[in-house]
Amino acid sequence: MNNAPIELSIVMPCLNEELFFETQQIIGEIVIADNGSTDRSIEIATAAGARVVSVQEKGYGSALMGGIHAAQGTYVIMGDADDSYDFSDLSLFLERLRAGDQLVMGNRFKGGIKPGAMPFLHRYLGNPVLSFIGRLFFKSAINDFHCGLRGFNRQAILALNLKTTGMEFASEMIVKASINQLQMAEVPTILHPDGRNRAPHLRTWRDGWRHLIFLLMYAPRWLFLYPGLAVTFLGSLGMLLILPGPLAIGSVVLDIHTLLLSATAIIIGVQTVFAFLLAKQFTLKFGLLFEEPNYVTWFNKQSLEFLLILGGSAILIGGGCVLYSVSFWQQQAFGHLEPASIMRLLVPGITLLIVGFQTILTGFLRAILNLPVHQ
Repeated sequence: MNNAPIELSIVMPCLNEELFFETQQIIGEIVIADNGSTDRSIEIATAAGARVVSVQEKGYGSALMGGIHAAQGTYVIMGDADDSYDFSDLSLFLERLRAGDQLVMGNRFKGGIKPGAMPFLHRYLGNPVLSFIGRLFFKSAINDFHCGLRGFNRQAILALNLKTTGMEFASEMIVKASINQLQMAEVPTILHPDGRNRAPHLRTWRDGWRHLIFLLMYAPRWLFLYPGLAVTFLGSLGMLLILPGPLAIGSVVLDIHTLLLSATAIIIGVQTVFAFLLAKQFTLKFGLLFEEPNYVTWFNKQSLEFLLILGGSAILIGGGCVLYSVSFWQQQAFGHLEPASIMRLLVPGITLLIVGFQTILTGFLRAILNLPVHQ
């Protein structure tokens, strides 16, 4: 009897995949993560020599994590049990894993997509766009984020502590591997038409939206910081240009109405930046994300008192502008005022008041997040 440790485990999620097991011949350790099949999938898998583990929590990610935990191999290759991938030759994956790569992704766009294997929207919109966003947000070199066939070092992936239970699991693995700087590679993979006799579990718009939301949640700089800074800059620029008087650009005249829009942009932008800082602090504290840019470090080092002073100063200056406006109105016997003149003082004052209160509230929220807790 061969007692050598298992080098490679093949893990497949299973939910009513009866047709696949009847048509495939696979040699090696096959771990079938059953997610509640009601057909003959378990019976057929067991008869074919596969080891079946039952995963009670529903979802693609749950099934795969159950199978990965149960696997005994140093390396794991996971793939969908729908006859869309050829498991007869996994040599490219195993070669890269033996060479030291910790995550090896299949690339269907390099290997080839058979006619009818991928819906038009998935091929030309969903996969390319979401993969581009993933590369942009996380500086990843992976070009096919959602390929179902991938191999990895089992211990390296378990150390990522993957959490998602649904289709987002495919993105989470790459995102966390990129954040943790795991060694990654891609190999060409051929995608065949789905061999099941039922509709696939994947829902184009629902699952695409969930993938996009997941990518944004793990990239607070792109979700909050960059848009917030851009909107704040544009609002501040508009206010500075219009405060001295109307700004004529050709036949277009920008006046107090644009000033009001600029103030709105500043308020929204500052709140969005504060949302980034708080979200980043939360994810760092609970180990959800691991990078810590210098500006987050600076923010975390500031005391509640500093933020209260900063916000209070903005409130005092803004309140002074508002009181001066009221005084000016009083001089006019509280009668009619020329909007163009008074608004150039009132709008910046109100803006400072709101930003000051935003800063104080952010300071208290930050203090709440800093309360010590048991890990």
